[in-house]
Amino acid sequence: MTPTPESRSPVRGTRLGLALPQYGPLADPAAVARFATAAEDLGYESLWVGDRILTPLAPSDLYPGGGTPEHPYPKEFETFADPFTTLATAAVVTRTARLGMSALTGPVYSPVLLARALTSLDLASGGRLDVGLGLGWLREEYSATGVPWDGRGKRLDAVLDALEEIWTGDPVAHEGPQWRIAPSTVGLRPAQTPRPPVLLGGFSPPALARIGRRADGWLAGWMPKEYLTGLWSVALETAERAGRDSSALRRVLRINPRAGTAVETVHDVPPCLDVARELGISEVLVDLHYVAKDVDHALELAGRLVTES
Repeated sequence: MTPTPESRSPVRGTRLGLALPQYGPLADPAAVARFATAAEDLGYESLWVGDRILTPLAPSDLYPGGGTPEHPYPKEFETFADPFTTLATAAVVTRTARLGMSALTGPVYSPVLLARALTSLDLASGGRLDVGLGLGWLREEYSATGVPWDGRGKRLDAVLDALEEIWTGDPVAHEGPQWRIAPSTVGLRPAQTPRPPVLLGGFSPPALARIGRRADGWLAGWMPKEYLTGLWSVALETAERAGRDSSALRRVLRINPRAGTAVETVHDVPPCLDVARELGISEVLVDLHYVAKDVDHALELAGRLVTES
């Protein structure tokens, strides 16, 4: 199990992370370096990207964070910068902040190409990468990338299997129904040993059971305390049954201030941090894309959040 990174400047015991400007009015690749440097200087200890491949005009699935038939997903999703490029830009201008994904839609990626990109990011950052993967929620993204929607959970398991082989095998080889990786030499290895931490998203008991069996932690989202604790207990119990150290599992709690939700503004975030500490969650990721007008406004809000927390 990869150790949890040490805190360098906690906000009252909570490691505070920030989403990089990547989508909606904040989607400005040229501003990522400036934003990342400023965020680290403010004391943010992790910087994050998300993953959105396309926004169909008539999607088959509603955004689980509050989509309606009239507005199936947030308008901000219509403009989305590449997560790998965004994170690579942040890697070369920061010094200590962890860099993570919350989360890549794992099953739509070839594990060989994914491993190459992730390994390169880990090396470029000096071993600061947290790999975040999930299943996603939009089936049009699967069809657009030539990947079947059915069986996506098993496919994510296969991606994890292949990544493990590529990162730790010597020589590398993998046999499975989705991919065959012929015995090969892969000289590029991650900076972190034996591999970067792998965090998984999900909000169902099977998803949390997968985390308990094989991941380093959970990419959680803001929800009532009873759901956070109930789902987390599934991961802990599964880890124990699998003979793993459940106390080593991490939780990264994502908070998206957004009008019309339980957390509408930056001013509503500090009480959420109190709940996180109460539940023993030491890492919180704040995404300002829904409340910031532009990159400069996002930095202003990020500074205000540090002051108020």
